[in-house]
Amino acid sequence: MSVLYVPIGRKTFDLEAGEIQRQKSSEMLEALGVEVIEPSGILTSPEELNEFLNSIKKQDIMTTIYQSVTFADGEFVEALINKVEAPVIVWSIREPSINGRLRLNSLTGGNSTSHVLKCANHPFSFLFGNPEEAQIRSRLVKYLKVQKVIHELKQFKIGVIGEHPPGFFFSGTDEELLHKQLGVEVKNVDLMKAFEESKKLTKEEWEHTADRAEQQVIGLNRNDKTVQRFAQFTSYVESVIEREQLTGLAIRCWPEFFNELGAAACSTLSQFTEDGIVSSCESDIHGSVSMFILQQLSGGKAPYLGDMVHVNEASNSVVFWHCGAGAYSLAHPEQGARPGVHPNRKLGFTMEFGLKPGQVTMFRVGYTPDGYRLLVMRGNALDTPQRFNGTSVEVQLEAEINDTLYSLMEEGFEPHYALVYEDIAEELVELGRQLGLETVVYTKG
Repeated sequence: MSVLYVPIGRKTFDLEAGEIQRQKSSEMLEALGVEVIEPSGILTSPEELNEFLNSIKKQDIMTTIYQSVTFADGEFVEALINKVEAPVIVWSIREPSINGRLRLNSLTGGNSTSHVLKCANHPFSFLFGNPEEAQIRSRLVKYLKVQKVIHELKQFKIGVIGEHPPGFFFSGTDEELLHKQLGVEVKNVDLMKAFEESKKLTKEEWEHTADRAEQQVIGLNRNDKTVQRFAQFTSYVESVIEREQLTGLAIRCWPEFFNELGAAACSTLSQFTEDGIVSSCESDIHGSVSMFILQQLSGGKAPYLGDMVHVNEASNSVVFWHCGAGAYSLAHPEQGARPGVHPNRKLGFTMEFGLKPGQVTMFRVGYTPDGYRLLVMRGNALDTPQRFNGTSVEVQLEAEINDTLYSLMEEGFEPHYALVYEDIAEELVELGRQLGLETVVYTKG
């Protein structure tokens, strides 16, 4: 994916001073490690801009950086968005001197451009400062990360293996609306067929999956029947992923896994998430989308999905838990990922560990009849003992615990919360702004 950089100016302003900033901006963008498409100098008329745009390939442009090197009227940006659909970052630079001639008037140019984009309902962000400023680099990196995720959501394809359990309405979705608003595609996969086909696999076809689990699951008993069922089912799903080009999963884990397969789904979910295919239990489609967004914004870290099951006012903390799903690398390093049995059904194999400590961001792509919305929370995963059988983590929230709890319930957010070990709250807020979604935030700020 490419970034389009268009420096705009008018000859009635100080283009010599502006050219210095253009060159510095170009060098800074190149240093970010992205492919930059740019002209050789400042574009000083809509005609020059159109000529340049006609000379480039536009289909792979992820973001346009529109720099008002000097003031320029709305004709420029109107010409831009007529030819390039990508979201725009409007960049104004500082005035080089005061107490004299207004040499650039870049800020007014950015103001005018932002107004045009707002009226055109074209997604944009604003940036103010010179290319050598650390905050400019930091903001640009954040904006570009968010744009990359928006692009990747349009490539995200979830395999939904079995419908959600009865009454788990939050796990479902409107497939057409999900694709229209977020770009996500859903592929439904027959759960019972997956069971039947997986049981036909020979040892040679599934043992690589058991080998993979053995690398990180301490004390795994490969002779356990549930381990074999895990390996067979996971191996079969691997073939579905390859055939359908899936990048995420939402799997109905009960009661069929226990009644029909004779094993828990938790280990399958855990291994896929560890290896980069985010996987949610109880066929929670929006849960899988939430995990995918966290994975992408954190640079590929494995996310976690759990229920909020306990509140501790004394430590301003809550416990997130699930029956036994959790990527292996999330285990507390002193404990490690260990095999267990489902706490209610007493069948294996599941994950049995408390999650590691560290700073975390909690997130949810939610849905109500009013449309999609985002939930963002930030906190610190505590170094406390494992609170419940299965996988769990105690998180000290930044916001006051009871205010947060009551607000979450009154807002009617879904009971599955995604979590990742990275502070990406600002990126998630920007994601909501770029997507035009309501974003509810519980952080210090």
